[in-house]
Amino acid sequence: MQHETRKRMYEILDGIRSPQDIKRLETDALRTLCAELRDYIVRCCAENPGHLASSLGAVELIVGMHYVFDAPADKFVFDVGHQAYAHKILTGRKEAFRKNRCADGISGFPRREESPFDAFGTGHSSTSVSAALGLARAASMLGRSEKTVVLLGDGALTGGMAFEAMNNAAGADILVILNDNNQSIDTNTGAFHDYLLRLTTDPSYNRIKRSIWNRLGEGRIRRLLQKMTRDAKSNLVRRSGGALFEALGFRYFGPVDGNDIEQVVRTLRRLKDLDGPRLLHARTLKGKGFAPAEADPTPWHAPGRFDPQTGERLHAPCTKDRYQDVFGEVLLELARADRRVVGITPAMATGCGMSLLAAQMPDRFFDVGIEEEHAVTFAAGLAAGGMRPFCNIYSSFAQRSYDQVIHDVALQRLPVTLCLDRAGLVGEDGATHQGCFDLAAFRCIPDVILSAPRDERELADLMYSALQGEHGPYIIRYPRGCGEGTPWRGVPRRHLPTGKGERIVDGERIAVLALGPEACRAAEAAEAFRGKHGWSPAVYDLRFLKPVDTDILEEAARFEAVLTVEEGSLKGGLFGEVTEYMATRGHRVPVHGAGIPDRFIGQDSQSAQRAACGLDAAALLSRLELLLAQR
Repeated sequence: MQHETRKRMYEILDGIRSPQDIKRLETDALRTLCAELRDYIVRCCAENPGHLASSLGAVELIVGMHYVFDAPADKFVFDVGHQAYAHKILTGRKEAFRKNRCADGISGFPRREESPFDAFGTGHSSTSVSAALGLARAASMLGRSEKTVVLLGDGALTGGMAFEAMNNAAGADILVILNDNNQSIDTNTGAFHDYLLRLTTDPSYNRIKRSIWNRLGEGRIRRLLQKMTRDAKSNLVRRSGGALFEALGFRYFGPVDGNDIEQVVRTLRRLKDLDGPRLLHARTLKGKGFAPAEADPTPWHAPGRFDPQTGERLHAPCTKDRYQDVFGEVLLELARADRRVVGITPAMATGCGMSLLAAQMPDRFFDVGIEEEHAVTFAAGLAAGGMRPFCNIYSSFAQRSYDQVIHDVALQRLPVTLCLDRAGLVGEDGATHQGCFDLAAFRCIPDVILSAPRDERELADLMYSALQGEHGPYIIRYPRGCGEGTPWRGVPRRHLPTGKGERIVDGERIAVLALGPEACRAAEAAEAFRGKHGWSPAVYDLRFLKPVDTDILEEAARFEAVLTVEEGSLKGGLFGEVTEYMATRGHRVPVHGAGIPDRFIGQDSQSAQRAACGLDAAALLSRLELLLAQR
């Protein structure tokens, strides 16, 4: 398919080397360009998976931005950055896009070091308005006349940070384009709405308005007329949903059809030279131009490989259950058995497996939108009220809720179970999404229980165990993808004592202390070691980083060497815990660590990332043999 994509000729797109080439096009050619961009994105993503539906919906908005504004002098910020595929293709990265999200290719998100057209890196949600406001203020302070434009998804708008920035944007020359492709913020008011849009964006209207205010000067009459105008306009705008943005100091325009390139260009031209913060509400269709994605955009957000002709998704065969599926089924099981159990997710119900609870017990399910901080404190409030919340957040996004975990949960010892999905290395999303830092970050918080299951059954058992006491927070972190194939359905749930691990391989001379599924990789390496050398190191599944099993650590201190294994930051995690313990107890056993090194890990497959970090069975075998050679 890649060969087919290379041979394919595009009438307009093949001639675009930079955004300057777009500016010479007429409207009909812009429509053709948009269609060709969609075809190219679909064909590239069919072979090399990425975020599809959101990027298809944003094509006209991005083409319009580059047609009207002058990047990179004008600054574009995308939120979330995975809708920026058309931007990458139009800014000299068309051929590079074939290796989007690959180890030797470009990032799936805007990156400053990748191109001068990427004004700000945006992998996480709701950061754009703050960043753009900083860019706009910097330009003003340094005497530059550049424009700053944000393409803000409606999901990203739910994040509190976006509203914090809008509340602080008074007087800034910033244009926010709200890409509304999911939920309706307001209803279209037909002909009257179209008239209002034309009026509020008309250059003559705005020149007259500025002239009147300037002639009136400062004073009581001007303030009175301004108030009358604001009140009248607010009443009109409220009917089209813009009152909230007006209250935050943004002039509201729209909604427009964000998939109509002519309307997008006409509106952006009128908004370009207006002063102050303004917001353009654009309605788009997620998955636009690719029928399967239009019909069901959720699975086509990141569909994996697929046939671009038929839309058939080409799933890699997997005979093992995914951790997210284990979480989803066990949560429903616990909720049926205990009426206090509720589930909370910040807009990740399908990805984390909580859609099962949502479908069967909707009154016990809460999707709070992309608001990780609110999710944790909301869970704390539920716990204080007598409920037993399970709050599921991807590990990388949980970094945003760090203060809430400390201040609202741990300090009050509330029984919140925090499940950190996608912990460790996550693959092609790259550095912005790696769940590397949770072990080191949460280990230092008093009264936190921090656990990591080695397989599917341990995940189920840890969820069950979290309900057996009134302690909190109880953190369970587990990786993206498939488990070990361990049976977990139809088996009795075990209460796993807090702070207790187990020896899973008997051995001598070298003690391997592992956390999470890395215990399985360590066991594989130990058995391979036995086959080569006739004896095996001992392998322990610690299961808990905090409280750590000190009986196991004391036992390990009697070996010749200790190797810790964790899919988390080597600095501050399990390696730090064991090293600190041995040093404070006066044990002289040398401690070595295998984990994620002190650098950001770029995009690649999970298996390749683990191998590069020395965390697969082959790398651990080599490490054990090196330790043997050093004895």
